[in-house]
Amino acid sequence: MATIGSITFPTDGFEAVIFDCDGTLVDSMPAHFEAWCDALAIHGAGGVFKEDVFLAMGGRPTRDIVVELNDEYDLHLDPESVAFAKREAFLKRLGSIVLIEEVAEFAQSLRGKMPLAVASGGSRMVVEKTLHAAGVSHWFDEVVTADDVSEGKPSPEVFLKAASLLGVAPEKCLVLEDAPAGILAAQRAGMQVIPIPSPLASAVV
Repeated sequence: MATIGSITFPTDGFEAVIFDCDGTLVDSMPAHFEAWCDALAIHGAGGVFKEDVFLAMGGRPTRDIVVELNDEYDLHLDPESVAFAKREAFLKRLGSIVLIEEVAEFAQSLRGKMPLAVASGGSRMVVEKTLHAAGVSHWFDEVVTADDVSEGKPSPEVFLKAASLLGVAPEKCLVLEDAPAGILAAQRAGMQVIPIPSPLASAVV
């Protein structure tokens, strides 16, 4: 597992918990960045996506990011083609995915006590394969992805849909999220948010 170090989770004041997937529940951001680099290189745009920019855009749907890269760098990348290449490159790296220890322990402590969901900016296939690879698919009552909403994070739609499926009012939901877009989305949904720091690379066990 990967670790984020000491973090305090609340013990009351919420009736459901919604987890972001990548970078929050699982340490998958390095694999996602490598997959982006591969996909962009295939389409002749290698080197345009720097790691700090990638991290700042975390949580957003792949197609939305491609559109922004086109605007920023005057590129003409096809969002669907890049998204497909990125997905395939990431799936080859599923074996490197590990749980983030503190978040996983918090989720496990709540199983059977209240509704739990995953709300991700990723595609359903990739999110479900990620959860399966991490061995935690059965922990969650609902999984909401970019395929299930019309607008990705920072729109609150993915979190509001998760709350609706769980049958819990948004203000009674606690969200764990690492990415700026996701944190903003949860705040816009009227939910309590716990920001999750990046895993400590030197502390993978």
